[in-house]
Amino acid sequence: MRDPVHIVWFKRDLRVHDHAPLAAAAAVGRVVPLYVVEPDYWRLPDSSKRQWAFVRQSLLELDAALAERGAGLVVRRGAVVEVLAELLGRLPVVAVHSHQETGNAWTFARDRAVAALLRERGVVWHEYRQHGVIRGLRRREGWAAEWEKLMRGPEVPAPSRLRPALPAVGLELAGGNDALAGQPGGRRAGLDLLASFFGPRGRDYRRAMATPVAAYDACSRLSPHLAWGTVSLREVNRQAFAELALGRHDPVQRASLVAFRARLHWHCHFMQKLESEPAIERRHFHPAYDALDRDDDPVKLAAFAEGRTGYPFVDACLRALAATGWINFRVRAMLVSFASYHLWLDWRATGPILARWFTDYEPGIHWSQMQMQSGTTGINTIRLYNPIKQSKELDPDGRFIRRWVPELAALATPLVHEPWRGEAVAYPPPVVDHVTAAKAARDRIYAVRRRPGYGEAADEVQVRHGSRRAGLRAAARRRPNEAADSRQLGLDL
Repeated sequence: MRDPVHIVWFKRDLRVHDHAPLAAAAAVGRVVPLYVVEPDYWRLPDSSKRQWAFVRQSLLELDAALAERGAGLVVRRGAVVEVLAELLGRLPVVAVHSHQETGNAWTFARDRAVAALLRERGVVWHEYRQHGVIRGLRRREGWAAEWEKLMRGPEVPAPSRLRPALPAVGLELAGGNDALAGQPGGRRAGLDLLASFFGPRGRDYRRAMATPVAAYDACSRLSPHLAWGTVSLREVNRQAFAELALGRHDPVQRASLVAFRARLHWHCHFMQKLESEPAIERRHFHPAYDALDRDDDPVKLAAFAEGRTGYPFVDACLRALAATGWINFRVRAMLVSFASYHLWLDWRATGPILARWFTDYEPGIHWSQMQMQSGTTGINTIRLYNPIKQSKELDPDGRFIRRWVPELAALATPLVHEPWRGEAVAYPPPVVDHVTAAKAARDRIYAVRRRPGYGEAADEVQVRHGSRRAGLRAAARRRPNEAADSRQLGLDL
């Protein structure tokens, strides 16, 4: 038999460091480091040229890192199943190595097709955990401990030498509009951000992350690098933990590091929801919300997509996101809330718009948050943000508004938040009255919550996506006998 070949399939893991599939394949035979440009994926409504620009930059750097080790990146264009079938026919492939991916419905279906092909050909597919997400998980007991175990474990060193099975082929990596990315891709850029964030730049992270005025500088800005895997979540977490252990930071910076590390937990917490229940990309967490008659008004949807809702802070945030590919989490929540409650738009209509804008689009986080901020999970507090209150609180002097809504730049500070209270300006009037719209949305949502059987279904959602203990606590409030049975089983309620 010819020297066996191992394919390393790169997806959202565009690095050589802390890359278990690459290290495992390199240790046992010749390798084909493979990336497949999938045209059908890049035509999806939640993908964009902006994301591809970031990926392209990252692939160029990945190719160079692989070439230094002896086997440059093999880039193919087409359906992965067809690309793999062709390689299996040409080479003595014994295994495919890749990281597990919690993607959208399209990538889930693609992976199932790949699994079927490899079973048919008798080729082993080794999938490795990249995040704290656990495949096949039914309940959350012990999840946090497993997360800590993985994230505090040793990073996998990059292999020093690779034995190539094919010459590198850099198809379609020579062209592209890098300006679309907003943030530069590639591992070097990610490591630079990591170093500067753990230095003076991240000192005020905890206090500054709420407002877009300060968040662009104070936040780590690592999210696209985590989404596309130019740095690993484990190396970021380990470095954050090491910084805390050093004890060299003042109380403000230490509090920021603690807050940052907590958000690394939330990253995987939300991804786990989509991994455990892929249908939530299109289906409500809580079935009672299927009865909501959300608006599909094209005028409101266009106003949201164009950043012309008539609410200056909302529009400034939408325009900043569209221009840069990033906005802070507090604002993301506000934008979804405004679209889902004030405009009464379906999250399945606004979700793809936001996904395309986000360079850091991570399906597991995105779709969980779209539902959470739209009030359809059944287990979360209704977050209905007042756009005027948010404007005055997060951009009190109107600096952010004036930058991104220049038609209001000449207005005095009180009026820049509510321009309709002054003289006419070249700016659209509010697309809805926010007070009236908020009341109507609140009444509709709480009418659903009062329906018979709502609480029991919410308990089941909590069990699936929170923890079994939390679900049993909720059940115990209504079913004391069941709670007694649970205590007898040794569950600490």
